[in-house]
Amino acid sequence: MHLSWDRAVPSRWRALPPAVWLLVAARTVNRLGAFTLPFLAVVLVDDFSVQVQTAGAIVALFGVATIPSRLIGGFLSDRIGHRSTIAWGLTLTAVFQLLLAAAPGVVTAAAAAVLIGLSFEIYEPPSQALVADVVEGDRDRVAAYGLYSAALAVAGVLAGVLAATVGGVDLRLLFVVDAVTCLACATLVLIGLQPRRGGQEPEDRASTPAAVVRSPWRDPMLVGMLVTGTGFAVLYLQLDVALPLTLRADGIRPSLVGVLFAVSALVIVLGQPLVVRGPLTRWSHFAALAIGFLVLGVGFVLNGVAVDLPGLIAATVVWSLGDLVLLGHATALVAAIAPATSRARYMSVFGISWGIAAAVGPLVGTQLIAHLHVNGTWWVLGLLCVPLAAAQPVLAAAARRSGRVFARS
Repeated sequence: MHLSWDRAVPSRWRALPPAVWLLVAARTVNRLGAFTLPFLAVVLVDDFSVQVQTAGAIVALFGVATIPSRLIGGFLSDRIGHRSTIAWGLTLTAVFQLLLAAAPGVVTAAAAAVLIGLSFEIYEPPSQALVADVVEGDRDRVAAYGLYSAALAVAGVLAGVLAATVGGVDLRLLFVVDAVTCLACATLVLIGLQPRRGGQEPEDRASTPAAVVRSPWRDPMLVGMLVTGTGFAVLYLQLDVALPLTLRADGIRPSLVGVLFAVSALVIVLGQPLVVRGPLTRWSHFAALAIGFLVLGVGFVLNGVAVDLPGLIAATVVWSLGDLVLLGHATALVAAIAPATSRARYMSVFGISWGIAAAVGPLVGTQLIAHLHVNGTWWVLGLLCVPLAAAQPVLAAAARRSGRVFARS
């Protein structure tokens, strides 16, 4: 049966500016090729004959390098403009990916890996800030960031299929494909987006004089969100560490983790009406985030309770619903508290939570599994979501005391 555009696409998505759709399309193309990082250590060991410990250290250096990468992206975006920063970040990433693919030795490969890390996240703050600049109103911003997340989730699943195909030929070819998609994304952005400087947008009505500070690091609201955001990122990245081990412990092939991630992507796409026109639209960002953390925690606990694949699929549906709520509302809230002239820097500071999590998350996960095994690990991860949920009313009260009220519109 034929579904019209009006029936198939939520109304708030249809109302989004063309710039948002173009950015989503460009990032989707880029995400299709972003499957190289899980294979970086394998390439270092197999192609350059380095020790596993050395490969791990190089991968860790890449992760550490992504932290200043976001800060660089935010700094540049608020000075030379979002469009130019996105294009430069993607182009540099492509160049360094090709350098790694053609590296003659381990020194060049290691240097390329660090350079990729330094450029890898440059595009993210200007991308998020651009959405905030062209979309007005909290509800529409949640819808826009939801569309962004949904597209990347689907592209991530397709990227896994593409990686399995290309990687079977030559693992270094993965970096070439990633470079091509980076350049394709940069080209789409340069052709389709009009130049728009970060400092030229009018002050957003959601930002108040109390929000205008000299540096994002001096904004206590943003620092509080960075703390809870880092907690979320550390917990969320355990899915990459603990979920395959959970499958193995339950006597299920670890490779079937791809099925669970595909289910998660499907939930994020099909669940978008919950955040764009469901009851959550009547709640504040803080209330929605509190609920999201609790749902995520329940899903994690269910991971520990499940004993077969259907049980893990059910758990995946639950934690994916929590993920669905958290990602859209968290980014929209950062956009709301940021002065219009500093949005990219605010996004970059908030975004380093993922770099911190990438550095400490695997250590946390492996230590928990070593001492508590996989089932106990999921219970602990689920319970740790409770203080993150409890922190949201505290942040909401701080916002009210500072005179910053975020009305949903």
